[in-house]
Amino acid sequence: MLVTDQIEKLNSYSKPFYDAVKRDHLKPLTGTSLSVFQMNIGKWCNQACKHCHVDASPLRTEMMSKETMDQCLEVIASVPSIKTVDITGGAPEGNPNFRYLVESVRRLGKLVIDRCNLTILEEPGHENLYDFFASNEVEVCSSLPYFSESQTDKQRGDGVFEKSIRAIQKLNQFGYGKNLTLNLVYNPVGVFLSSSQKQLEREFKESLFKKFGITFHQLFCINNLPINRFLAALVRAGKFEMYMETLVNAYNPQTLNGLMCRHQISVGYDGKVYDCDFNQMLELEAKPFSHISDFQMDTYLEREIVVANHCYGCTAGAGSSCGGEIV
Repeated sequence: MLVTDQIEKLNSYSKPFYDAVKRDHLKPLTGTSLSVFQMNIGKWCNQACKHCHVDASPLRTEMMSKETMDQCLEVIASVPSIKTVDITGGAPEGNPNFRYLVESVRRLGKLVIDRCNLTILEEPGHENLYDFFASNEVEVCSSLPYFSESQTDKQRGDGVFEKSIRAIQKLNQFGYGKNLTLNLVYNPVGVFLSSSQKQLEREFKESLFKKFGITFHQLFCINNLPINRFLAALVRAGKFEMYMETLVNAYNPQTLNGLMCRHQISVGYDGKVYDCDFNQMLELEAKPFSHISDFQMDTYLEREIVVANHCYGCTAGAGSSCGGEIV
């Protein structure tokens, strides 16, 4: 679906998220801190997952340039409160300047999170990423829809589960899941919300260790937001209204203070600035400036965060963020 069509469809829902925020928060959402600098450095990916909110695929060519990376690095170096640089895509490792970016951020003393789809590690030409990650103490955060082959492959494609398991086992050999941080990400296969993160983490750990000897640190549960491929699938199946009602019925105002948009910045491959990665995919640019080259800390924290009806996905149940549950 085109972005304009997605916005129109989301706006057609009869219970605006903005009204819910005004009712429960009494004022628009604003920034409260800036601790995470998230960068989407390209939309190319070796996979084309059914749920992908980025609409990434092997056919996408958009990539962040080294010049834009350097503009981001200037901001990262100048803002002491930024502790973590969260690198995502697509498959971020496919950007030819990925290693330059990681090494530059580490020299600044910041933590690097790489949002890795796992299968990229098994692609020709990327095999030495295991050693690169370990040498730079990169925190690896990887999507694994479920601990069964059928459900994972249904969402991400045939053979993905087997490749993913092999990649995690190799990461374990390099110390990940032990002294180096390896977290997994779960999102539901279908039009329902995640169950308890703590319970699912226990099930994932028990099953993956018993079957494959795999260890990892945390499981992050993320709700499917109604944008891009997932939104298109909902519309085709005639389930858009039903899913929106599911989100609204589970809306939890206690999540508002911990929303990731209030504590981070999201920068697109072209340097444009957004409140979160989901707004980025809907081209809802942050206020008051739209490009990282114009960044000013004070005005960024004072900005009014741009919200729309897809934001119900981050406020449903225990909440949803790049770091899993919020409350």
